[in-house]
Amino acid sequence: MAQLIIQNVRLIDPEAGTDTLGALSITDGCISARHDMATPGEAAERLVDGQGKCLAPGIVDIGVKVCEPGERHKESYGSAGLAAAAGGVTTMVTRPDTTPNIDSPETLEFVTRRANEAAPVNVVPMAALTKGRAGREMTEIGFLMDAGAVAFTDCDNVVADTKVFSRALSYASSLGALVMAHPQEPGLSAGAAATSGKFASLRGLPSVSAMAERMALDRDIALVEMTGARYHADQITTARALPALERAKSNGLDITAGVSIHHLTLNELDVADYRTFFKVKPPLRSEEDRVAVVEAVRNGLIDVISSMHTPQDEESKRLPFEEAASGAVALETLLPAAMRLYHAGHLDLPTLFRAMSLNPARRLGLPGGRLSVGAPADLVLFDPDTPFVMDRFKLHSKSKNTPFDGQRMQGRVLATYVAGHAVYKRSD
Repeated sequence: MAQLIIQNVRLIDPEAGTDTLGALSITDGCISARHDMATPGEAAERLVDGQGKCLAPGIVDIGVKVCEPGERHKESYGSAGLAAAAGGVTTMVTRPDTTPNIDSPETLEFVTRRANEAAPVNVVPMAALTKGRAGREMTEIGFLMDAGAVAFTDCDNVVADTKVFSRALSYASSLGALVMAHPQEPGLSAGAAATSGKFASLRGLPSVSAMAERMALDRDIALVEMTGARYHADQITTARALPALERAKSNGLDITAGVSIHHLTLNELDVADYRTFFKVKPPLRSEEDRVAVVEAVRNGLIDVISSMHTPQDEESKRLPFEEAASGAVALETLLPAAMRLYHAGHLDLPTLFRAMSLNPARRLGLPGGRLSVGAPADLVLFDPDTPFVMDRFKLHSKSKNTPFDGQRMQGRVLATYVAGHAVYKRSD
């Protein structure tokens, strides 16, 4: 007898690319059976009626910043875990850009212990590629892998020294480690608050050309070709970078790419009257770039959609636009923002969950992201159609810096399951 059956649901299967009515049986934290009928005859200890709503693999979110250690007032593992559960994120892949940086096995073991104690969802950590994320000396990649690091990144601190980066890629390649990079040419992008163009000029904002992304990606691709490393670009946000990415994949290089939900659903004009909640890194792009990147997700050229959850307190955001900190919280807004792409007809639900669940899980060697028998029962039950107005003060994150505050959105998470246990249930 199954421990739990979730029946009468639309099964969003990113692996098969299907959206069909059915049910799932769950036993011992894993999917034990999949039914093509809405109400299977199998007995279960607990029965959940999905009422025709959508059931999909839980989101695997690469690039979540949790501010432990050092800045717990911005975000803790407890608050981030609650926000993730409320947003349908069942696995947070956390960044090492904390204070201090996660660049030693001791620090990594500390945050892993804190995450296991406080977060109701799965947490898998990334570690820094270089010590102090300073770009001068690589970390102990092998020891950090043994301690649980699933990837290595200096986040938005680009390793400018090509020799250092090539050595790090070579060493990572010998160990089979995944390196995640931020493709922005550091000299051109330093101090930029907007993307070059008419809008930035009219607003008098320091800007960076979209070519900075293309130039950095070209360098990284050449080094990947030289070293044979496994490489993931955290955010590809411009049309100019896409041909280089396509060539690299066609040449058989082990390269994947991601994009944040903000760059898929917002553009540079949303900054409007210097609204700092829209200041992210890299800066929001033109509408032409946004459309090109959405198409790249649709055709599979861009593999992963992530939140790039970056909490910032009020003091760091309530500043002139040029001086304000970059970043936005997005664990809870990732799914409803993605529904904008679904309702606009740009991406169907299996494609969205391929990029939010299946592909990131595969890239990191995690078992989730699937609805097949034997997969972990990390699931999200959601209604893609429910309308609501976003209120940032109702978010579970300690920081409230979301660009979607006050906006009309669609899509509500109804329940989130980790290993078959409900870690979130919507009460209203």
